Parts: sequence; structure tokens; C-alpha cells
Amino acid sequence: MHLFLRADADGDATPILEAIREFTATDPNQVVAFSVLGGRADLGLMALGPDLDALDRFAKRVQSGPVEAVYSFVSLTELSEYTTTEDDERERLVAAGEADVEAKLAEWSERMAHYREHRLHPRLPDRRVIAFYPMAKTRMPGANWYSLSFEDRKRLMLGHGRVGRNYAGRILQLITGATGLDDWEWGVTLLADDITAVKEIVYEMRFDEVSAVYGLFGPFYTGLVMTPDAACARAGLRIEGAG
Repeated sequence: MHLFLRADADGDATPILEAIREFTATDPNQVVAFSVLGGRADLGLMALGPDLDALDRFAKRVQSGPVEAVYSFVSLTELSEYTTTEDDERERLVAAGEADVEAKLAEWSERMAHYREHRLHPRLPDRRVIAFYPMAKTRMPGANWYSLSFEDRKRLMLGHGRVGRNYAGRILQLITGATGLDDWEWGVTLLADDITAVKEIVYEMRFDEVSAVYGLFGPFYTGLVMTPDAACARAGLRIEGAG
């Protein structure tokens, strides 16, 4: 759940901070707090957890404080339907002339198990910058993503993924699904230490066919990650006991 909030000047941050402490007291719940750059919102919160009821209670408690949600997004962690299968990888290894296909396949399987765990149950690292945007695929005549065959869609998405992997180490990407839950089909969250890396990956991916022909993008929100207390204070909220 992503919440983008407008804060009432000098309002008491206690309800928000208590909501964060209560939610994150249960493992593996996580909250990333950030100061939203620009004027679209003051405070941003990204909350992750396996219990939808707990997420809903968290959001309601946050909004009982001196804030108003100007935008929100609800989505689910998921595996991509276009992920390379074991048969795909075996075929690639055979075509490449690998001497010990089974050993290489075992290594690949271990990497994929780690990848699937990260996609479904991410543990977000501490990074300085967060960016979020929703997106969908087009249905326009001549550019209808959903009229393509699965094979064509998979081929295009594998190429799209290769662009993203070029930023491994600089950008952590979390793609979450929202079809049937929101106006948009996916949410994209990017975490980085250098805001330039965010700009570069989005710009480069715009030239990939998946984005250039079939991509639709919603509003972009970018923020500076900080502790919940610091983010609330930056938004102009009062921290009881501070000062």
C-alpha cells in the first residue's frame, strides 16, 4: 500500500507514528517513510505486509491523524507470468553447448528460488531515494498488448527485463500487480541511493518496445527516504517531546 499525504501544518504526528510502530511490530511488516519532492504531497508511506486487514487498519489509523491522502495505490506482490521456465533454460544451455547442463541448471534453479522469494516476500533495503509510478499496457488498435500471443509478449518482456538488470546494484525494482484492484495494472517502486539512476532507468526503458509501443504511465512520485519521525517533521507535523 502506497499512501501520499498532505499534512496540516503543526498537526500532531502522534497518530501516524503510533500506527507505524504498531504495524511494524509484527514481522515481516515494513514501512518506508519519505518526504515527497515537489508539491504533489508532503509525506509518503509505503507499507508492506501479508495481512490485508492489518494494512487496512494501518491506513485508517494513519489517516485519522492531521493528514489527507492525495493519492494511494493498493497492489500485490506477484511473480511474472513471463519468467523463464526450467525448460527454457535447459534449451538455452543445450544450444550454448554447455558441457554439464544439469549442474548449470541446478545453479539456475537456486538463483530463481531466491528471485521468486524476493518478488513475493521482499525485504526492502535502506536507500536514500524512492520513486513510484503506476502503469498499464495499451489496448489501442495496432498496439493492443492483450491481442499479442503469449510467445510474443514473453519475448518482449524478456528483452525489457534485460534493460532493468543492467541497473542491478544501483536500483532495486519492485513490480506489484493491481489488476482489478486499482485503475492501473501495476505499480513500480524504485529504490536507489542516487536519484540520477532513477531518471536513467526510466529514460532508457522508454526506448524499449514494451514501453515505447505498449506502455501507459500514471503520475510519478519521488521522495527522500528518512525515519518516520524525520519525514513527519519535514512535512511540518509536530513531534511530541521534540525540541
